[in-house]
Amino acid sequence: MADQSSSTTTPQPHATEPQGSVPTAAVDNVLPQDVNLSAAQLDLNGNLDMPPPMDPTLVVNSFPVNGDPTFMAGVLDPLQAGILPMMPTVAPMSADEIALYDRQIRLWGVKAQEKIRSANILLIGIKGLGNEIAKNLVLAGVGVLTILDHEAVSADDLGAQFLVTPDKIGQSRAQVAAAALQKMNPRVQIFSDTDIVFTKMPEYFSSFDITIATGLPFQAMANINMTCRAFNRKFYATDTHGMYGFIFADLGVHQFVIEKEKSNRRTKPGDIETPMRTVISVSEKQENSKTIEIVTKQEQYSPLLLVNSSPLPDEATKSMAKKKKVTPLLACLRALLEFQRTNPEGRLPKATDTNDLRVFAQLCNQKQLELDLPRESLRADFLRSFLANIGSEISPVVAYLGGALAQDVINVLGQREQPLQNFLLFDSENISAVTYAIHPNLEALGLLDTNGAQMNGMMDGMGPDVGMAWTAAAA
Repeated sequence: MADQSSSTTTPQPHATEPQGSVPTAAVDNVLPQDVNLSAAQLDLNGNLDMPPPMDPTLVVNSFPVNGDPTFMAGVLDPLQAGILPMMPTVAPMSADEIALYDRQIRLWGVKAQEKIRSANILLIGIKGLGNEIAKNLVLAGVGVLTILDHEAVSADDLGAQFLVTPDKIGQSRAQVAAAALQKMNPRVQIFSDTDIVFTKMPEYFSSFDITIATGLPFQAMANINMTCRAFNRKFYATDTHGMYGFIFADLGVHQFVIEKEKSNRRTKPGDIETPMRTVISVSEKQENSKTIEIVTKQEQYSPLLLVNSSPLPDEATKSMAKKKKVTPLLACLRALLEFQRTNPEGRLPKATDTNDLRVFAQLCNQKQLELDLPRESLRADFLRSFLANIGSEISPVVAYLGGALAQDVINVLGQREQPLQNFLLFDSENISAVTYAIHPNLEALGLLDTNGAQMNGMMDGMGPDVGMAWTAAAA
């Protein structure tokens, strides 16, 4: 497949190495902050210094056109606002495909595999974490994978990535990765897009069943998330910082099926299992002497913009003992996202900048208080460790998080398992991975319909006509 770039921009790669040791004094003085930033105070347009929108003229064979990547190869065709055609109707699986995917079909069945092979997925960012996600999705046999990354391969990319080699330094990271992935599974259509993500119009994201954003600043993640909701598309955000990382999922309204042996406690349609999960339907089947319940459930999700300022679920804070068990990583990540939101281009704090360290430490303390967690749980040694890891990638960590996210995507596509709800935090120093279902109060959630849009004073209705928020910010 001849991959061509849709942009001639040659960006400078970002460094991925740790930013050095952290001065102890800058972290030990964690001062209380009497600031309570509510979700309604967040500026959706953010403070990012965005480039102006680029010409949406694209090279056709960088994208799937009617399912045929060779269609009009090399001919320039104006695809308005970078819109990708939707996936064509997929033919039934051949005997060769069934043989190829035999092991996983035994796990989740032919119907689930057919859903997986008809999926059209966008992956934003193809560094170490993106490598792992892409590899797992390609080997699982997704239909189409588009890699959106405007940067060039650098020497830093050789540390935690396996899709690039030293001889590829200076070449498009998206194109190099796409070529390597294609060799792993020639049956998957893989396309590269070398545009800058901030130049994409909302319609671009409407063409994908699932968008996965890696390594983006908070405001970019929040904007893409809201755009995906406007088009009823599913969204994941993920990132790693050395020994730490997270996965966030917003699947809108998602239905899935669980099969379980019938118990004495009857499962009924309408049962409310959690504030966000409801039983939709129940049927039964016989397997030998056992009665199996086939339960269809529905999960509701919240957007990152609200989740990032929402309280922990009651079960995590109902006692002081419970509160002390909450990982300090949550407050640190929220502080990091807030730091990015309030700094130009969503930059990360520098471990060598005393002012950055002071501001970040204050933000951590503030977020800990907002979460109603004890201050003593936010230890200075943890802050030092977290700061020392910011901006780095470690292979085992990206392998774990990339595998976990890809597995959840497969579950969501097949609709056969309980999906992530909704925030996973990974701390490899303590060998812990914990998931919190974080949502705003029901009153705030009611202001946001599941397909998008109207937040009372928070946003201008992220409908198809709104344009990406950063486009307005850049104007």
